[in-house]
Amino acid sequence: MSGPKFTMAAMNDEERDALRRLLREVRVAHLGTLRDGAPMVSMTLFLPAADLSQFHVHVSRLAWHTQDMGRDPRVALSIAQNDDARADPFTLARVTLRGSASPLANDGPAFGTLKQSWLARYPESAINFTLADFSFWAIRPHSARFIAGFGRIHNLSAQALAGVAA
Repeated sequence: MSGPKFTMAAMNDEERDALRRLLREVRVAHLGTLRDGAPMVSMTLFLPAADLSQFHVHVSRLAWHTQDMGRDPRVALSIAQNDDARADPFTLARVTLRGSASPLANDGPAFGTLKQSWLARYPESAINFTLADFSFWAIRPHSARFIAGFGRIHNLSAQALAGVAA
């Protein structure tokens, strides 16, 4: 059995724009981790890096998904266009990123910049920075599956995903 074929050429400008908007404008994702050998999915907030090389989550070490990432860094992050009550929800755009998660240090200039960007996107989460159990994790995608609408499916490498950032 072979892995997915990675494509970018088949994606048209409209679809690239839709993917870019999805990754930059949607603020809620579902994070898939492995818990005791079985999939576990939970809602999370996320922040994409400008070049789409990584996606950040700010999570509590008390949360199952954080504990799971600490044991097994393989994760999936699913981001979907918000349901707008259209007749056919299968036409909603969505993307699933598969990659590896790693914790980031809670200090230094990179932390300060990331915190500032996070608070610009999620100002109500400022309290989480006063709690000792919260930290940033970086999810570095190695592939993505983008559904631009019913039957419009694109498998992307990390490099192809980064090409959407421009």
